[in-house]
Amino acid sequence: MSKSDVAENALLLLLFNNTPITLVGDASGLPGSAAAGSLYVSLYTADPGETGNQTTNETAYTNYARVAVPRTSGGWTVAGNAATNAAQLTFPTCGASGATVTHFGIGTSSSGAGKLLYSGALSSSLIVSNNITPTVAAGAISTTED
Repeated sequence: MSKSDVAENALLLLLFNNTPITLVGDASGLPGSAAAGSLYVSLYTADPGETGNQTTNETAYTNYARVAVPRTSGGWTVAGNAATNAAQLTFPTCGASGATVTHFGIGTSSSGAGKLLYSGALSSSLIVSNNITPTVAAGAISTTED
């Protein structure tokens, strides 16, 4: 059994834009968070897998940090059964030690072993070395519900 297109869209809107899902449970439905907060995009040197958390295979190049993306339509574009980053994402510039990045993730924590909600392979590996500033174009990170 699969979710309907309406349910897929509603779930993504709740997760990525903090939009309540009405008429689930009672008339007010599943509410969004009191404060929308952010989701955090992370980079990985290998697939973190379905059992991984935000630290599983996470890159550790010098100066690396996850990028906060607000749970709003300014942070994420939700259309149909897909959510994409609405703006370019810029990671910290690499210092002395680099890495080859192959995957991305979207999770709940700015650091540590937070919940990894979605992950996927980059369209091509990214070699991050001294003075390289990894960027991700708007719309380049996409996740779907199906």
